[in-house]
Amino acid sequence: MLYGIGAYGLWGLLPLYFMTLMPAGPVEIVADRVVFSVVVCLVLISATRSWRALTAAFRSRRTFGALTLAAILIAVNWLTYTYGVLSGQTIEASLGYFINPLVSVLLGVLVLKERLRPLQWAAVGIGFAAVLVLAIAYGRVPWIALILAFSFGFYGLVKNRVGATVTAVTSLTVETVVLAPLALAAIGWLGAAGSLTLFGHGPGHLGLLALSGVVTAVPLLFFGAAARRLPMSTIGMLQYMAPLLQFILAVTVLGEHMGPERWVGFGIVWLALVVLTGDMLLATRRRRSAVRAAQARAEAASAA
Repeated sequence: MLYGIGAYGLWGLLPLYFMTLMPAGPVEIVADRVVFSVVVCLVLISATRSWRALTAAFRSRRTFGALTLAAILIAVNWLTYTYGVLSGQTIEASLGYFINPLVSVLLGVLVLKERLRPLQWAAVGIGFAAVLVLAIAYGRVPWIALILAFSFGFYGLVKNRVGATVTAVTSLTVETVVLAPLALAAIGWLGAAGSLTLFGHGPGHLGLLALSGVVTAVPLLFFGAAARRLPMSTIGMLQYMAPLLQFILAVTVLGEHMGPERWVGFGIVWLALVVLTGDMLLATRRRRSAVRAAQARAEAASAA
């Protein structure tokens, strides 16, 4: 539980960290994050002696192709989220991660051909209504929220298809190595344009940007440790912690405005999440009851 709280708590506090990186822009922050994450990941690969697993991931055409697609999706997600925070739209960014569980359910139907239970359909319908209400409230489609929700939803789908054979560290290493040439090119382009802040704002600024590698890797490792130890229902409930923290920080610390119509829209989103969570808890309880009943029948049969 502490690993899970640590992972989602750190993700929830990311807006504060990104604000300390100004005047660096979204492109530089994401590029630096990729480059420094490669360094941290290679250190972790060495410490865990996982070079064989990393080599196998690069050699497997299927695994490498899937992780390349995952790298593109997470780069879009990082860039959009960083832009949202730095442009004063953290509330809309948090909305993306509130919507994400609903997107994941929808992708399960459309891509994996999963069958939804009635409450899951209700949650998706309520979530769709919430997006319409918020589009009216914003006066536009909440693109930042939708890009974040769908990019992370597809990212999770791709990682799900890769399976459990690739560890979190190996996966992140492949993804950041794939993105590293683009990140280095972006840093070079920013340097040539005279807008690179990495080396021009003192050792403190350089240190904070270098810390982005640790900021990326540590929550992911905490999440991996939690996912191996906790039931998926608990993980599913903990995931709301990150966008809730982001939302609270946006309203109380960053001073972003929440008009009445936005409160209504967010309230509808939270209603959808309550319905989805309730369905998840009921389904978990039914599965456990079914398992206990099967065990009881097996014990009765063996005793007879």
